[in-house]
Amino acid sequence: MTKVSKTVDEWRASLSEEEYEVARCGGTERAFTGRYWDTKTPGTYHCVCCDAALFSSETKYDSGTGWPSFYAPIAQSAVAVHEDRSMGMLRTEVVCAACEAHLGHVFPDGPEPTGLRFCMNSASLNLESTEVSAD
Repeated sequence: MTKVSKTVDEWRASLSEEEYEVARCGGTERAFTGRYWDTKTPGTYHCVCCDAALFSSETKYDSGTGWPSFYAPIAQSAVAVHEDRSMGMLRTEVVCAACEAHLGHVFPDGPEPTGLRFCMNSASLNLESTEVSAD
């Protein structure tokens, strides 16, 4: 995988304020406010920063949390995980393996077959739809 690196000014120029705050500064959007928390559109979710393919809609499910949730990334190599001790708790942060954009966190309370819940921020993702138009 090719690593993507930009300066702070380059990231700021290519992202909205919310995307920058979430993806580059580790922020979190409010529950039930992101553009993808309840979408059923088929397709592939890409990193908003570098366009790397991260998650398939086939692994997306309604976790009831208000954030887009997936039980697995599109490939193990698509994401990386780090220990996160912020906010007075221990969590596992999920980042894009290519550009290290903050995506969200992974929890061990998801559905089969993995038992994992990749709880992602919509602001860190772009959905490339595979829905066929009825034209």
